[in-house]
Amino acid sequence: MKKIFVLALAVISFASCQNAAKTNEATGTGIESAAVTGATTDTVVPEGEAAVMDFEKGNYDFGKITQGEKVSYSYKFKNSGKSPLIILNATATCGCTVPVVPKDPIKPGEEGEIKVVFDSNGKSGMQDKVITVTSNAQPHIASLHLTGEVKEQSN
Repeated sequence: MKKIFVLALAVISFASCQNAAKTNEATGTGIESAAVTGATTDTVVPEGEAAVMDFEKGNYDFGKITQGEKVSYSYKFKNSGKSPLIILNATATCGCTVPVVPKDPIKPGEEGEIKVVFDSNGKSGMQDKVITVTSNAQPHIASLHLTGEVKEQSN
């Protein structure tokens, strides 16, 4: 019962935050944009002038590996927009996959990379790990996939 109550409270809180953001957007305060981009309301970039994150490859298939091996891969991208690209956050679907993002803004025309390490310890079978990247680019959220098969260790 406690879990249901906590879950309901979380859903209501999230819904009210969404409504507040829409209200701010409708009034033109720019608060939602500032929160998403990390910028002040004076530096909000119009959509046509925003950064654009173009990945060389959005899905990496690491093939077949043995349980316990680690896979490293770098998703290379280019800022093909007109504003500096700021990556705010990158998260993976589980703790076995750790993304590392550039700390400095990527200027228009420049390239960067998001490094990902997948630890297959305790995993078996087909894997599809999704890395969600949040930035000031258009669109604000990008999804990357790390896929492959983990074979159990033979004793």
